Amino acid sequence: MSLMRGSAEGLLLGVALDALLGDPRRGHPVAGFGRLAARFERLVYRDSRAAGVVYAGVLVGGAVASGVLLERAARGPLRVAVTAAATWAVLGGTSLGREGLAMERVLKDGDLDAARDRLSHLCARDPKGLDEAALARATVESVAENTSDAAIAPLVWGAVGGVPGLLAYRAVNTLDAMVGYRNPRYERFGWAAARLDDAANWVPARLTGMLVVLCSGRDAWRVLRRDGGNHPSPNAGRCEAAFAGALGVRLGGTNSYGGAVERRPEMGDGRTPEVRDIGRAVRLSAAATFAAAALVWGLR
Repeated sequence: MSLMRGSAEGLLLGVALDALLGDPRRGHPVAGFGRLAARFERLVYRDSRAAGVVYAGVLVGGAVASGVLLERAARGPLRVAVTAAATWAVLGGTSLGREGLAMERVLKDGDLDAARDRLSHLCARDPKGLDEAALARATVESVAENTSDAAIAPLVWGAVGGVPGLLAYRAVNTLDAMVGYRNPRYERFGWAAARLDDAANWVPARLTGMLVVLCSGRDAWRVLRRDGGNHPSPNAGRCEAAFAGALGVRLGGTNSYGGAVERRPEMGDGRTPEVRDIGRAVRLSAAATFAAAALVWGLR
């Protein structure tokens, strides 16, 4: 059995496991990596880019080395099982959808306080003072952006690099979520992690946009082409613009992060997102994920 064939079958089995089970409720490997990264940060933190390069390099390099050792130790059907387990560990598409639907439920119940409390499960936006429309928009935007981060990008890197690619991508993405912020503590230290994440998601974000077009049609393509580059992130705008066109809504606007207000260009020319659009976004995210899995199978 070739490495490519084993990886493809393992990737697809991992997608199936994620769809059926979602993230492990206890002992999640990504959470364990996060704890390790937090301890290592306390050891090496300095307010400098050089320290951040060491931090990211050691942790991502360790993830790659672990993946290489796992893959070399696996032969035949065991390689498929190892790839499937790694894929399941790094995918988060099903849990993303569940969080989106949980937000939809509390908003339908009219419980804005519970909805504001849940927003931190999806994004880092300040929830204070957000009304139903703002919470619905934040949720749709988070589902759109994280379709790439949680589902499409791991499959891309798994197809390219097998188990080392899977583990390396999730390490990069986790470090960006931990230290990739433009604030006084991480402006310099988190620079390397943030740039690595931008590079790792460049192709997957654009593939996500094209898969959304494939799953929805011409309006998604029109808005993706017109508005995809308007976002301050080099990648998030591709996903959000495609979702905006596919759902017929308008995303973007004023957001607050850690007390800092950002005014982002709007994407799409439809109406303001409503609560019912959250479920539509979750279904579109799942469709794009399964389209990516079909693409992996077709290219194997």
